This record gives sequence, C-alpha cells and structure tokens, in this order.
Amino acid sequence: NMVRRLMCVLLLFVPLAAVAAAALTLDTARQQGLVGEDSTGFIGAVSPNPSKEVQALVDDINAKRRAAYEKVARETSTPSDPVTAEDVGRLGAGKIFDRAAPGTYIRLPEQGWQRKP
Repeated sequence: NMVRRLMCVLLLFVPLAAVAAAALTLDTARQQGLVGEDSTGFIGAVSPNPSKEVQALVDDINAKRRAAYEKVARETSTPSDPVTAEDVGRLGAGKIFDRAAPGTYIRLPEQGWQRKP
C-alpha cells in the first residue's frame, strides 16, 4: 500500500520535473540576463560559467540558427560570390539587435556584454 502510494507520488513528480527543466525559454533567459545576443547572430551565455540548463538552451538555439543561416547561405551563394552561414549570421545580428527589448544583453565585436538601452 505504502509502496504503491510512493510510486504514484513519484510518477506525478517526474512529469513536473520535466516541465520545470524545459521551462527556460530564450525570452525568459534574455529577460533574466542569462543569455545575450552576439554580433555573430548567435546567442551566448552572459556568465562565464553558465548552468547546464542555460548552456543547453544556448546550444539548442544556436544549432537552430546555424541551420537557418546555412540554408540562407546555400540559397544566396554563387560561385563568384560565396556566402557562408557566418556571413548570414553577422548580417542578421543587426536586425536581432534592433528587435531586442531594452535591457537585453548584446555583445559587439571586441566588447563585453552590455545591456541594450
């Protein structure tokens, strides 16, 4: 009886823990100052030692952005004018900076993280 109740309680907590772990979104992480937008068009962890959750978010978002940048690069590149994913990212960074809410961390080349006014 007691074991059965404990199993039921544990089964209730497992989905809740998964939801809590997945709760960190890009918008939430930006608002909390955990991540910022880099001039490369990718995001980065503001802290030099981010939590595993923050690092996983950074890795996930950057993988998705890289795939999108690579697609645009393939579609716009020509033999005489090659375009790389890095080129697309740098070009897109300006638009990302413009759309970022005030207070969002941004990082320009050769500079550290700064909050957008």
